[in-house]
Amino acid sequence: MAATKEEILATVREIVGPWRGRKGALIPLLQETQRVFGYLPSEAMEALSEEIRLPLAEIYGVATFYAQFHLEPRGRHVIRVCRGTACHVRGSLKLLERLKETLGVAEGGTTEDGRFTLEPVACLGACGLAPVMTIGDQTFGRVAAEKLPEILAPFR
Repeated sequence: MAATKEEILATVREIVGPWRGRKGALIPLLQETQRVFGYLPSEAMEALSEEIRLPLAEIYGVATFYAQFHLEPRGRHVIRVCRGTACHVRGSLKLLERLKETLGVAEGGTTEDGRFTLEPVACLGACGLAPVMTIGDQTFGRVAAEKLPEILAPFR
C-alpha cells in the first residue's frame, strides 16, 4: 500500500529535523529520503522543498544530476552490466540484449513485478573477469548469455 501525502510529509519532516537550518544539507537529505522510500517520489521532493525552503527546480536539478538518485521505483534486485571496453570486446552487448529479452525491459527499466532493474554501466572495474555483471552486491564474471537463466534463478 502506498503512503499518503500526509505520511510522506511526516516522514520528510523527520528526515529534515537534524539538518534543519544547516547549509549544504541537500545531498544528505536526498540520500536519506531515497534510503527511506527506495527512490525519490515527487511528493517527497515537494515536501522537501517546503521543509528546507529551496525551490523544487533546484532540488530536481541536484537529484537528476547525480546518478545515485532515482526518481522512479527500482527493482528489488538491480542488475548492472558492464559496457567498458574489455567487457564489450568479450560480449557484454550480447549479454545485455539477452537480459533485456529475458526480463522484458529496456535499459534502465524495471520489470512489472518490481523484481529487477536493468542498468548498463560504463565500468564495473573487473576487466579481468569480462564480461561482468552484478546483481545487487554479487559479481558474476566471464558470463555467457546462455548461463543467464542459471544466474537469475536464485533471485526470482
